[in-house]
Amino acid sequence: MKKCFHAGLASKYENPIQHACDMILGQEFISENAEKPQGMCSSAWLSLQPFVMALACGGGNFYDGWMKNPNSAMISCNDGFRPVSFYIEVI
Repeated sequence: MKKCFHAGLASKYENPIQHACDMILGQEFISENAEKPQGMCSSAWLSLQPFVMALACGGGNFYDGWMKNPNSAMISCNDGFRPVSFYIEVI
């Protein structure tokens, strides 16, 4: 997982928010039955869920070889000011 912050965009367009992102680097989540793991940001889950569901159902190889591991994906949440990238894989 990697976190970014686009300070210039936030200062220009965003109203100040307390606790906009509580994700901590190094956190790991396990989804069972393609359900949102406890403690995961709900907004991030909306971005990840379609890929988690596809992987859980045996899918993969997204975009014809995009990932070195065909049973994985690198997906970011939809927060344009402070996107968090998540590596998801079948275990």
